[in-house]
Amino acid sequence: MALLEITTLALVICVTCLVFLFVWKKSHKAGRLPPGPAPLPIIGNLMQLNLKDVPASLSKLAKEYGPVYTLYLGSQITVVLHGYEAVKEALIDQGDEFLCRGRIPIIDDTQRGYGIFFSNGNRWKQMRRFSLMTLRNFGMGKRSLEERVQEEAQFLVEELRKTEAQPLDPVFTLSCASCNVICSVLFNERFHYNNKTLLSLLSLLNKNFNRINSPWNQIYNLWPKLIKHLPGEHKAFSKRLNDIKYFILEKVKEHQKSLDHNNPRDYIDCFLSKMEQEKQNPESEFHLENLATCGSNLFSAGIETTSITLSYGLLLLMKYPEVQAKVHEEIDRVIGCNQSPCMKDKIKLPYTEAVLHEIQRYITLLPSNMPRTVVRDTKFRQYFIPKGATVLPLLSSVLYDCKEFPNPEKFDPGHFLDKNGSVRKTEYFVPFSMGKRACVGEGLARVELFLFLTTILQNFVLKPLGEPKDIETKPIITGLINIPQPYKLCFIPRQKKNFSLLTI
Repeated sequence: MALLEITTLALVICVTCLVFLFVWKKSHKAGRLPPGPAPLPIIGNLMQLNLKDVPASLSKLAKEYGPVYTLYLGSQITVVLHGYEAVKEALIDQGDEFLCRGRIPIIDDTQRGYGIFFSNGNRWKQMRRFSLMTLRNFGMGKRSLEERVQEEAQFLVEELRKTEAQPLDPVFTLSCASCNVICSVLFNERFHYNNKTLLSLLSLLNKNFNRINSPWNQIYNLWPKLIKHLPGEHKAFSKRLNDIKYFILEKVKEHQKSLDHNNPRDYIDCFLSKMEQEKQNPESEFHLENLATCGSNLFSAGIETTSITLSYGLLLLMKYPEVQAKVHEEIDRVIGCNQSPCMKDKIKLPYTEAVLHEIQRYITLLPSNMPRTVVRDTKFRQYFIPKGATVLPLLSSVLYDCKEFPNPEKFDPGHFLDKNGSVRKTEYFVPFSMGKRACVGEGLARVELFLFLTTILQNFVLKPLGEPKDIETKPIITGLINIPQPYKLCFIPRQKKNFSLLTI
């Protein structure tokens, strides 16, 4: 019996290897794929990657195989684009061919191709166009995006004052502020920072963002059909995604009961009105499934990416107190202490703006971008990329370009200042990606990052618990997303003053 089992196992392995070699040879005969290391059956090129720091591994391989090369992640053909020229050529010059979102199975299981971030084709175009237009229109309503963020920035300051300069892990409080902004946009509501619903939602988001890079979830993404029915973190991850989606659906039900088509209050109202307009169209993409998924997309990404960037930024400002001091000086000189920062101040705060740019460049929040696929068999440079191949435009290779940013491993706001002290614009600044699938929430994120950071620094000195030189700025987790080391700090009030919350 044992001999039969061993023989069967050996036969399965041999057949798998033969199938893999057949597929590999067929893909190479169809056209010339970019060069790359020879893959092993089943696992592909995983042995060449450090799963604790995949972007660094990809950059290392680029030195050997060039700016465009092929990897096999499992049996999946993956073309890596390294450096500004290759990334720009794909996402902008040939943007229509590289327009499709690549698969991330652990997310696809719950999104199922709906929403904004992981949809494709006409559905994606409609959802993106509607979302961009709706977010822009908030700038023309009774309460603009800027006013909403300004208001929340003051609530954030009051919450930080309650710490009375005692040590605090800032991640949760910053997440509350970002959450309230996106909640205001989606369903015209904000929560107190100790609200149980808010605490529960942020717990779901925090767990998923911290565990999306886990080895088990990475393995699941490579072999979803094999792992899907096994117990493990992937099931908990999917459940948390669904719980957020169900929360959005409950808000939709509440809005349906009080909807006034002539006076939309928020994103959900606007979407429901669009559904009503298209109810006679059997092929309409405006239905509850897309509304729930779009809402959960904006909710999840709009909170964690902003709060992680801010948290990382506070850590860097403690590591470099001389930078923090210069920002304090500029804010005091331009804004003073008796008025709240506004977006008009940005042009008069070049050093602060350069610091914000450098924070985003240095942390490279999404180092490998979100994966793409080509919509058809595509010629790229002198190579052939087959339809369905995964494409990884490596943003970290652009943001850490040593010619554009001398000493890119060093945190230096001078990377974004010219000789006159003005903000230096560069096409290499791509924290929100580039091309037609650049981040749909970029405008809102820019407003939040600027107003939250300037308001915090207008009111507080950031004091570390130890020596600045001992602060570790390398991410604790890197992969799809970079997450900073956990830390605590003290928010030391700069001066006593009473802000009255904006009544807008």
